[in-house]
Amino acid sequence: MAQVNKTSGEPVTFAEAFRVWTRIGLLSFGGPAGQIALMHRILVEEKRWLSEPQFLHALNFCMLLPGPEAQQLATYAGWLLHGIKGGLAAGLMFILPGVAVMLGLSILYAAYADLGLVEALFFGIKAAVFAVVIEALIRISRRMLKSVALYALAGTAFAAIFFFDVPFPLVVGAAAAFGLIAARVAPGIFGLLLAAKEDDEPEIEAPAHTRTTAGRTVTVALVGGFVWLGPVVALLVALGTGHVFVQQAVFFSKMAVVTFGGAYAVLAYVAQEAVQFYGWLNPGEMLDGLGLAETTPGPLILVLQYVGYLAAYREAGGLDPVTAGVIGAIITVWVTFAPCFLWIFLGAPYIERLRKVELLNAAFAAITAAVVGVILNLALWFGLHVLFGTVEEVRVSVFRLWMPELATLDPWALALSAGALVAMLRFHIGMLPVLGVSAALGLAIKLL
Repeated sequence: MAQVNKTSGEPVTFAEAFRVWTRIGLLSFGGPAGQIALMHRILVEEKRWLSEPQFLHALNFCMLLPGPEAQQLATYAGWLLHGIKGGLAAGLMFILPGVAVMLGLSILYAAYADLGLVEALFFGIKAAVFAVVIEALIRISRRMLKSVALYALAGTAFAAIFFFDVPFPLVVGAAAAFGLIAARVAPGIFGLLLAAKEDDEPEIEAPAHTRTTAGRTVTVALVGGFVWLGPVVALLVALGTGHVFVQQAVFFSKMAVVTFGGAYAVLAYVAQEAVQFYGWLNPGEMLDGLGLAETTPGPLILVLQYVGYLAAYREAGGLDPVTAGVIGAIITVWVTFAPCFLWIFLGAPYIERLRKVELLNAAFAAITAAVVGVILNLALWFGLHVLFGTVEEVRVSVFRLWMPELATLDPWALALSAGALVAMLRFHIGMLPVLGVSAALGLAIKLL
């Protein structure tokens, strides 16, 4: 299989690439922004395996897809270097360190979360996570919302979810439809430059395995679809629709096709279903899971693995709870990330064609604006459950509102959240130090 050369002309061996993918996987802290910056520094600046235009083309393509864009970017880069073998190596090494750490933390959490020490530790982490989500909202808003129309679309998405309980996939679909229509009737409404600019830097010649054929596309679709959905069908036939393993396989497979906007955006939908519909865990535990995911390498969407573990642990049936939890975590990881590889292997050969289609760019602009509204909903939902001991859901016809009991406001939680937010926004302190200090302060407040 042909390989892409460095700009220096030296070939990239698979063994060398595998060491780099392992290094990236172990260092991939800080969410998608930090992970993308890490890959840019290593792949473009340090190794010079990708040119700047290639890296940006790949990133734009991955941002169009559901799922964690940083993991998909790693998969794309690996595929470009060494085909499907390289893509599998890069994508798997990006997530496996985090999967291992997250599984261990989930096991400890399920066994010991009721102990005072662990509760005190997560008290501080939850307060800091609330600040992390707010900081992410501000950062993403500045990057994504470039016109009044996009701000209005974000506000509409927020109102639809927060006040009317509209499901996240419906919001995303409506936003995409709006973008397509707006691009037809009012092309300038988003204030976008839809035509791609050419970069003067010479491109590295694409290897033969990146060329598209109809037979290859069909083969990838069939094999990738079977790898993803074959186990889901097998579980359904063997266990029936009511078993927790089947519920997880179906639910998180559905999540894999609607997770535009990354972990922050999708958590609102996960909470809506996993907490309110399935009853797998409570809102506070969702915050704990995000706190765990923030402290581990890999994509933040690994919080779904934690949800899968707790769900199966608590509905083990005749299995040992830990064994059931591990199986649930494996199922969740499988159906969450198998589609990510499929999207890349199926769509990457068409990247140049896709990025020149103005309608797709318009739809993506609308989706990303809606994602900002979803994240705002997530921030408020998280904040209410962090700061108040009691939050009630009030419904009047189709109108829904979360109402906190003011007397249950926790001043320590408010102080920790405010301090974490100031540390990140004013003094630009990194996420991991903020989480660490907040956890230590939470221990001191609760145990001293």
